[in-house]
Amino acid sequence: MKDINLILEKTIQEIQLKGHQPDTSQILFDINEEEKETSLKYHSEKLAIAFGILNTEPGATIRIVKNLRVCEDCHSTTKIISQVYNREIIVRDRARYHHFRNGKCSCKDFW
Repeated sequence: MKDINLILEKTIQEIQLKGHQPDTSQILFDINEEEKETSLKYHSEKLAIAFGILNTEPGATIRIVKNLRVCEDCHSTTKIISQVYNREIIVRDRARYHHFRNGKCSCKDFW
């Protein structure tokens, strides 16, 4: 788990260099902004992507299945990660498949 967290931290730093800022608008808890950003950081799909980056060859497709919908922050984060790491990332959520390639999603940001 420690390796996954290290990859996740590195990934977040890299996408922030590309201009990504966490979207905390969907966090409804009464906590400060920093705590909201921390809670977003550990969403399941972000951990799964870090696991995939750690355990697959560069350029390999990462596939994730989850039983909940993808939140807006994870959706925008995954788009940027697909571009930064030159990976196809396929996420099956409760409603549909999302195919992320080169910073774009097959759902055209409508889900």
